[in-house]
Parts: sequence; structure tokens; C-alpha cells
Amino acid sequence: MQKSALLAVFGLIVPAFAQKGAPAPYLTEPSVSPNRAEIAFVSGGDIWTAPLAGGEAHLLVSHPANETRPMYSPDGTRLAFVSNRTGNGDIYVLHLATGALKRITFDDAAEQLDAWSRDGKYLYFSSTAQDIGSMNDVFRVSAEGGVPVAVSADRFVNEFFSAPSPDGKSLALTARGITSSQWWRHGHSHLDESEIWIAAGGKYEKLAAGDFKCIWPMWGADGARVYYMSDQGGAENLWEKTVHGGTPKQLTQFRDGRVLWPSISYDGKTIVFERDFTIWKLDIASGKAAPVEITRRGAPGTPEVTHLSLNNQFRDLALAADGKKVAFVAHGEVFAAGARDGGPAARVTRTPGNEAQLAWSPDSKRVVYVSDRDSA
Repeated sequence: MQKSALLAVFGLIVPAFAQKGAPAPYLTEPSVSPNRAEIAFVSGGDIWTAPLAGGEAHLLVSHPANETRPMYSPDGTRLAFVSNRTGNGDIYVLHLATGALKRITFDDAAEQLDAWSRDGKYLYFSSTAQDIGSMNDVFRVSAEGGVPVAVSADRFVNEFFSAPSPDGKSLALTARGITSSQWWRHGHSHLDESEIWIAAGGKYEKLAAGDFKCIWPMWGADGARVYYMSDQGGAENLWEKTVHGGTPKQLTQFRDGRVLWPSISYDGKTIVFERDFTIWKLDIASGKAAPVEITRRGAPGTPEVTHLSLNNQFRDLALAADGKKVAFVAHGEVFAAGARDGGPAARVTRTPGNEAQLAWSPDSKRVVYVSDRDSA
């Protein structure tokens, strides 16, 4: 999901939003490999990998669709992620050694990948497919594919962003509020307030809650504590709390900005997260948080001039009010074409970010869209 709204007039960016200098790519949704040698993350709608210590990032998965939430399997041989290449968003598993790719889910609703089970047999995800009012339930599906099974499906309760414990006997999950769809909101609202719960043996126990946001639970390696993001006290920071008793402990000391999409290493030593449109890491033992300096090396696997037929590689199709023009997104860029006679499409944007959510102005002369290009 993108954060900053920009206005474009067929290739000309409105001056108020123009970039100063070279645009910087937006880096998000990181996860750590089991050996903590590298991270996978999303930039420009594609998946990249880079050393955890920082350095050059290389393109791993490139597609005209939008790829999100890459997560390493516990043995490091596979990478699960979500792609909207076939619709709203389904889970895929990539075998890193062979490049073989398998689609795991086939539901009409969008899936949000949450975690792998520690034995690598299952994937946990959140989906609104079987609840009402856009509320999520938590499901589990075999990493080889199959029928998803509901793990937590309390009717009329929003349950999302889950994490199975290392022994597989408990499940930490986020519940209530609207942060499943508006996790990007910064600042306090009662609608953003969410809670962390532990489900085990058919019983639920509240772990963290209050007049603040608690989201993205992550288990420590010993299963005795849960880490999460919260804006308790005002600023967004990483916190930890023991499962049985104890008081929450603040780990990072940020006074502003956002902490998004944290992910913990399987050995419980490192948490990576997004902050200020870049990737950060937290060494849990020392409590030191620092940005990971990354330089992208590579380019999307699409030539400068492309000829695409109208198929599912196009998304966010928007028809102008005059019925003469249509705008759409392909590989994260905005294109415009005649709606009646077809023919070549004009490329509207050319940025390192991902564009989406198109809408025409009433006079059919301008296109409004959302972009993550401006990370400076």
C-alpha cells in the first residue's frame, strides 16, 4: 500500500510534488533469512535481496504485478510472498535453488501473508474471505498447497497479522480496530487501537492492549516472550512482553516517524523493520537500532519498449469521464490509451516507486494516483 498521493498530467508531474535531485527508492516489508546473512524486501512492487549488514541489493522476483510481504522459510530454501498477478492477491512459494514458483491460495479475497510455521510445513495468513464487514480471520494452509483451514475465526471480530509460537501450540495475533487495512496511519484514533492476543487450546488471553495501537506480534526463539510494534506513549516503537505476566518493555526509543512491517529472525536475535522509507535492524541483545544501507543493483525484467495485450498484467483500470481515454498500471507505472480504438499506450510515469489507485479528474484531463516514489 502506498503512502503519498501525487498528481500527474500525462507525464508532467505537478511542480509542488516534483523531486529534488535523483529519486530514492522506497524499501519496505523486510524479512531476515534464517542464517541472518541477508534480507528480502519490497521495492517498486518487486522483491529484492541484500546483505543484512548492508550493501548491494539484487532483484529476485520481478513481474508487472505487485509483489508484497516476502518471508523466508525456516530452512532458508523457500520464499513465500503475496502477488496480485492473478487478481486481488494470492500467496506464492518460490524455491530459491531452482526458481520454481507455486501458487498456494486461490481465493477471490486478498490474502495477507503472516508467517511460516517453524517446521516449514504451513503458512499462516489473514483474509476477509469468510467474515463480514471486511473483517479478517486467520487461516493456515500447507506450504505445498491445499485447502486453507481456519485457525481463529471469531465472527464479528477482526483478527489478523498472526504468528505461531516456535512449538506450534500457541498463536499470537492482532485483533480489533482497523489497522489491518490502515496500518499506515500515523497518529492516534480510537479506530486504530488494536490488541495482541494469545490463542492456545481454544482459549484466548490478552497480551497487550490499551488506548493505543499494538500490532505485528513476533515470538522470541524460546517462546517465552512476544515482540510487537506499539504507539504506546505517542511514538511508534518496538516493544516486548513476556507471555505469562510481566510488564511491557520498550525496545526502541524513537520520538517520531513510523515503525512498519517488523519481522524477527528465527533465532530471535534480530528484528528488521521499515522506518523513514528505508530498512532498519534492531539487535535485541544490545538494544541498538540502525538503518541498513542498501543500494539497489538491477532493473525490472521488462524492456524499455513493451507491447502487451489487455490481460491480467494490467491493473487499476480507470475509464475517463468522457469515455475516450483509459488509464491503467503495468509494472508499477501509469499508462494511458484510447478507450475506443485501442493502439499504443502513452507512458505517464517513470519512477523507481510503485503507482496504484488511479482516478480521473471530472474534466478527463488529469489522473490522480498514489505512489511510493517520494521517500526523500
